[in-house]
Amino acid sequence: MIKKFVLLVLAIALGWGVYNTVIADRSVGTEIGDKAADFTLTTLDGEEVSLSDYKGKPVFLNFWATWCPPCKEEMPDIQSFADVHGEEVTVLSVNFTKFEPDKEAIPAFVEANQLRFPILMDREGNVGENLYKVISMPTSFMVDGEGIIREKRVGPLTLEDMEKWLDHVN
Repeated sequence: MIKKFVLLVLAIALGWGVYNTVIADRSVGTEIGDKAADFTLTTLDGEEVSLSDYKGKPVFLNFWATWCPPCKEEMPDIQSFADVHGEEVTVLSVNFTKFEPDKEAIPAFVEANQLRFPILMDREGNVGENLYKVISMPTSFMVDGEGIIREKRVGPLTLEDMEKWLDHVN
């Protein structure tokens, strides 16, 4: 309700000609119930991946950095989640590469933690900062097979949390 009110006020302030443009994009956002913004990033291995590549299947989307203690804490659970539920859900892990002081720490972190899910490199911060408005790491989203955000958390998750999220989208 507040979101619609703000859009209406903005449309009035900017002129009715803008109203249709503002309203047309209101379904894409970063909150539960919004359509997840599509993006394309390159993995640590050099492969291009888009969120839309996984339409029809839930996606667990996680934003993190190597220097982030809560990110380090949740990574083993994310890997366990991917190992156990990989047939049901895709795990995409977006490294906030723009904020990594030592880019070489990323592959070392992945190897040390034996991470086997795709590690996407957000080199410019366009996905994390601009599309998903991540202000604190880790931040995670569960996107259903239709591309709708069903769960969101700022802060670390446990394996149990992730499994509950998966139950909500299945």
